[in-house]
Amino acid sequence: MSSATGGTPGGAPRPRGPRRRDRHGRGMRGPIAPPHVPIARSRSERFDDFVLDAVDRLKPRWARQLASVEFSVEEVPPASELGDGPERVIGEPIPFGRAEPAAGSGPAAVVVYRRPLEARARDRDTLGALVHDAVVEQVANLLGLSPETVDPGYDDRH
Repeated sequence: MSSATGGTPGGAPRPRGPRRRDRHGRGMRGPIAPPHVPIARSRSERFDDFVLDAVDRLKPRWARQLASVEFSVEEVPPASELGDGPERVIGEPIPFGRAEPAAGSGPAAVVVYRRPLEARARDRDTLGALVHDAVVEQVANLLGLSPETVDPGYDDRH
């Protein structure tokens, strides 16, 4: 039993500071892989990389138009975009992203939704292609162009 002061049996206070061992005495666990190898990156970090790659592929052709556009990733679309409620149509597709034109002093934005795209992809390669298509579609929506105009290879995949 510990004493009323909260120490160890016999009344000695418990040392404070970083624990050197886990509760089973085996030592603290470290990372599974070193941080510089691809396996050490989380799914959300890899998804962010897919979005950045898609933007980088568009920049040579659309650098001036995309210079002031912010690209971001959200987990899922907000409920307001899903049409949640009695007007929601069963089987209606869940959006993969949205484009927001510049408003006031705020820049234009393209938002890509991670979870719907991951749920649709069969593997990493398919996910990369889906992310690229979602970015192309949202950039096209933002610029008022067709996806085929933004990325001539878009039509080949559809």
